[in-house]
Amino acid sequence: MCGRYASTRSPQDLTSLFHVTDWRPDETLAPSWNVAPTDQVYAVLQRVSRDGSDEVRRELRALRWGLVPSWAKDPKAGSRMINARVETVHEKPAYRRAFAERRCLLPADGFYEWEPVKDEKSGKTRKQPYFIHPADGQVMAMAGLYEYWRNPDVTNNDDPDAWLITCTIITTEATDEAGRVHPRMPLALTPGHYDAWLDPHHHDTEDLRALLTRPADGNLNARPVSTAVNNVRNNGPQLLDTAT
Repeated sequence: MCGRYASTRSPQDLTSLFHVTDWRPDETLAPSWNVAPTDQVYAVLQRVSRDGSDEVRRELRALRWGLVPSWAKDPKAGSRMINARVETVHEKPAYRRAFAERRCLLPADGFYEWEPVKDEKSGKTRKQPYFIHPADGQVMAMAGLYEYWRNPDVTNNDDPDAWLITCTIITTEATDEAGRVHPRMPLALTPGHYDAWLDPHHHDTEDLRALLTRPADGNLNARPVSTAVNNVRNNGPQLLDTAT
């Protein structure tokens, strides 16, 4: 799975990297070295203009991590849907419509996974966090889905509280450095596949699944980092310090 990651690039950097044409300064997020479920996260997505034209706009939006299906009775459901398995994402009721119609990219510097380590003296097992990231330091464009949930307690559609927009990260079996630490890992997109993945008119599920690849084409580094990352309240670049 992917349950924690780092995302520290500025919106200016992201709009340039992903050729974004529309972003909202009021949705600017602070850099985070410890992104956790239910946090607001940056997502790159494309939507058809509401003005009646067929214009498609590429946007940088702040969405809540943890997908809430449109039919969910309670937004708390999102805390259990932070990841969607690539093997079944096109079939599961919670994800299949979003996979066909509402795909996004979730920019990351890298992600965290935990490896059980047994203490030789005490015999107890602890979890050692690892930061897994592209070896060349480039951005990871994690494949994601997004969904709209309508708050039934708000009557006015134009009220900002009427709609909740949430997202999830698509995962697969882990390989290479990531597979040494944890059996699952996020999928990613290469720049040449951004357009096809984000295209809201592209609905062929088999073609879409074929676009998904391992982050950095498997060229990942995994290094042990401070256990301070285990606490979601901790943040800052010191979380990436190599554990000794």
